[in-house]
Amino acid sequence: MAKAQYGILRFAKYKGLEIGNIEAHNERTKETYASNPDVDLSRSKDNIHLIEPQGKYRSEAEDRIKACQCPRVCSNSVRVVETLVTASPEFFEGKKPDEIRAYFEHALGFLQSRIAPENFISAVVHMDEKTPHMHVSFVPITEDGRLSAKEIVGNKKKLTEWQDGFWKHMVAKYPDLERGKSASITGRTHIPPRLFKESENLDKQIRAVVAILDDTNAFNAKKNMEEVKRRLKKLFPKLTKFKETLSGYEKAYRELQKENASLTSKVGKLEADKADLSKQVKEKKLTERLMAKQLEADYQNLYRRVSQYAPELLRGVPDPQKKKELSL
Repeated sequence: MAKAQYGILRFAKYKGLEIGNIEAHNERTKETYASNPDVDLSRSKDNIHLIEPQGKYRSEAEDRIKACQCPRVCSNSVRVVETLVTASPEFFEGKKPDEIRAYFEHALGFLQSRIAPENFISAVVHMDEKTPHMHVSFVPITEDGRLSAKEIVGNKKKLTEWQDGFWKHMVAKYPDLERGKSASITGRTHIPPRLFKESENLDKQIRAVVAILDDTNAFNAKKNMEEVKRRLKKLFPKLTKFKETLSGYEKAYRELQKENASLTSKVGKLEADKADLSKQVKEKKLTERLMAKQLEADYQNLYRRVSQYAPELLRGVPDPQKKKELSL
């Protein structure tokens, strides 16, 4: 049986110095990426800009905010939202470069239908890493001229709408892409939105650490390593705790299995209910494992990069390859 293929859309918010770090990663402005072995600079020439940045991300964002005369802009306001767009690795197998480009152009079209074109800073497809993916950076300005990442992507209802809309847009052209039913359709919450939000937050923290490592050179190494150390002390315990939370959902899954089995003794309308519940159980389990697998991969990648660049920071931190800290 062929593996399921999923379209992926994820958001991250950035306020200050982090903006320069993501720009360095997205635009490949460094000559080497010793802390990121997934980047193959010999293939960077194949990266694709669907939207070319006109200047530095931070200055572009500030210019746009000033042009819109956004009220109540604070020093800690989110100035750039980065959207990561990709798909399951299996989706890209056997596809030619122009077919891959078409996928990301179609995905960008979805974002452009919801975000004013003048708010986009950059859209770049990375072909020089293991799985093709696109980073889209934009300034979160509302239709009435306010700077508000929360209103555009921030709450649970809005994120669900984004995911529902993205899947409908993508599946119209790529019918093999799959997505679990939303709670609005099934009447159930497969995974609490809080857990998804926590997963996204942990992923953002991992990416922030990697961005700092990517930006490290002989002049800022000491300062950057202190910042990395500070962040890792908080991050690794959170990753372990998150694994324990996911494991707790095993019990809920077993209860759903029992509920499913009890329906086999019923007929008529309940048979349809049983079939629907069975599908929900499978979707729930698959969603849990996909989330855990992604976070585990991120954790292992971060551990590998830190061990190559500053192994002294990992003393006392469990090796995820050996102990499978995030496996269900």
